[in-house]
Amino acid sequence: MSRPATPPPGTAPVLTPTTASPRLKLATAPLMLLIGGFVSLQSLINGELASRLGTGLRASVAAAVSSFGSGLVLLTLFVLLHPGSRRQVATLGRRLREGTLPPWMVIGGLAGGLFVASQGITTPTLGVALFIVCVVAGQSVMALVVDHRGWGPSGQTAVSAPRLFGAVLAVAAAVLVGLQAGLDPAGAGLGLLLALLPLVAGAGTSVQQGLNGRVAAQVGPWATTWNNFVVGTTGLLVFWLVTFALPGQLTAPPRDWWLYTGGLFGIAFIALSTVMVRIHGVLVLGLWAVAGQVIAAVVIDLVVAPEQLGVLSFVAAGLTLVGVVGAMTLRARGVR
Repeated sequence: MSRPATPPPGTAPVLTPTTASPRLKLATAPLMLLIGGFVSLQSLINGELASRLGTGLRASVAAAVSSFGSGLVLLTLFVLLHPGSRRQVATLGRRLREGTLPPWMVIGGLAGGLFVASQGITTPTLGVALFIVCVVAGQSVMALVVDHRGWGPSGQTAVSAPRLFGAVLAVAAAVLVGLQAGLDPAGAGLGLLLALLPLVAGAGTSVQQGLNGRVAAQVGPWATTWNNFVVGTTGLLVFWLVTFALPGQLTAPPRDWWLYTGGLFGIAFIALSTVMVRIHGVLVLGLWAVAGQVIAAVVIDLVVAPEQLGVLSFVAAGLTLVGVVGAMTLRARGVR
């Protein structure tokens, strides 16, 4: 896939990791950590909601529909009330009709739907720690592929030593979190088969971020985020209808309000990722997001379950940050 086209003379350059200034990259780094934190919080919320809604895939996908559907409702209200976002959505529709925006580029929301569904399906069984292990593994490896193949907004980016260094340490840190939680991969048994779902979902998030960055460069971040929720909610509704042919049942919805905030975290995750991927690229965004996931997991345990924390938890958080900073430093020094 070719690199992004050069803008005509006299126009502002398209925002990419190449054109973004070092000052902008430094200022937005904390936002990438925040993205990872949102993922951990959303995983906890959607996993708990799924366990309270009933049994089987029906309850798990219902939790995902609730999360994505509530996010779609909020985003639609925002788009209707915000003239700039309405223009972005109109531009999205026009470019799809004209063929200047390929249809395959706007289906990233399906990956988002799969990710949210995997939270409800696997987290109650595997736990959040192992869920994150699998997501990180898929996300970090696929981020290398996305940037190398040029699926993101920055075009093709060769696999280099700094990128491999950061990705390997990120995966290692997530594995440490799983070991600290007492999850031995060698004894997971049939759970390993279930673990394939978040592994694939994690890989899908890297593809989603790359596609979203390309779409946002043409139509804007809010139209891209809204489109993700439309596509993701549609896919989840179809999946949910299919689950009625499978074993499982639904119970009365729980009354705890916080169980329905997953959609808000989803909006923040997708909207911020859509902007950040244009500044930093898919792999760098993924590395910082992984750091945010691990740090958020430690903070959450400090608040709700401090007895589960151990030395490995803090080592993992530090190791992830070392991987991110190390990858950045190696790139700055010209190491290939």
